[in-house]
Amino acid sequence: MAAPRTVDGVEAENTEISLTLSNSSSEDSKRPQFGTRFLTDPRQVFQHNAWDNVEWTDEQEEAAKKKVSENNQPLPLEKQEEYNSRASEYWNEFYTIHENRFFKDRHWLFTEFPELAPQRNPNHKSQPNNSGVDSSHQDGFEQKQCRDFAALSGDNCDFPGSSATYRILEVGCGVGNTVFPILKTNNDPGLFVYCCDFSSTAVELVKTNPEYDLNRCFAFVHDLSNVEASFPIPDGSLDVIVLIFVLSALHPDQMRASISRIASLLKPGGVMLLRDYGRYDMAQLRFKKGRCLSENFYVRGDGTRVYFFTQDELHELFAEAGLEKVQNLVDRRLQVNRGKQLTMYRVWIQCKYRKPC
Repeated sequence: MAAPRTVDGVEAENTEISLTLSNSSSEDSKRPQFGTRFLTDPRQVFQHNAWDNVEWTDEQEEAAKKKVSENNQPLPLEKQEEYNSRASEYWNEFYTIHENRFFKDRHWLFTEFPELAPQRNPNHKSQPNNSGVDSSHQDGFEQKQCRDFAALSGDNCDFPGSSATYRILEVGCGVGNTVFPILKTNNDPGLFVYCCDFSSTAVELVKTNPEYDLNRCFAFVHDLSNVEASFPIPDGSLDVIVLIFVLSALHPDQMRASISRIASLLKPGGVMLLRDYGRYDMAQLRFKKGRCLSENFYVRGDGTRVYFFTQDELHELFAEAGLEKVQNLVDRRLQVNRGKQLTMYRVWIQCKYRKPC
């Protein structure tokens, strides 16, 4: 498996990424091991392109901490504010340049997050209400939410996907590398997928994709950091919310309120799924001086920003939004460039949190 391309710390995932996660919960011990290539003899490191579940030595950890501390002098406040106020411009420029050629479709998501393919999930019945709440009560709750939403917006009670029985929202959809694999793979006739992005350029690329179907999908521009901005769907109407390498693009001060806002969109029993950058990932260690905005928060060469999380930080964000932990794992992988004889240590965090029934 080839290593993901990385440009100034922006990750482009492969079409298939084998994933093995450490510190698993009881749920995780039951799921299939999708990545099972373990490095037992360091002399064999260049025999394959990637190794799974790689534990760091104390020396590696200390070296990573030292590297980060050497490059953590923040930029002047005026520069920080410039990158914050022009964030949408930088992402529009990114998608104008790369269009749909940078990121690869994320087919690995169905192994890690079976909620995205309900027909594969033994806990998901045909055309179900997945919340643990009686469907007639849930329908009544949604209708009330819809009427309240309509009263505020001046619109009628219908909203995109209002007749669906299973609703997924991807926040930070980019050009559709998660959305379109879901629509291809999940043939549940009751499924409806919403997707939004900060970048109007990215959303337009989604809408012009020949696979975009308004009967099954609705794309819209939305600024996750603006908690006052409305959604085209009422609160309590979503089964799943997906955040793939998107929360890290927000300013750390905006994360808590943003998670709380989108958590309100979940049905009781609905889940929020996240995969994002972990502390001391290779991308963080490669940032040079003059790129730090604040502690563990950086700006790339193209003006886009990225934060590197710990498990505890993410748990705190979700818990304060009233969500319960199902999964919070660190994925450590060693990727190898055999041609250049280089080793690259990746650190990602994967989370699954549920809204109480």
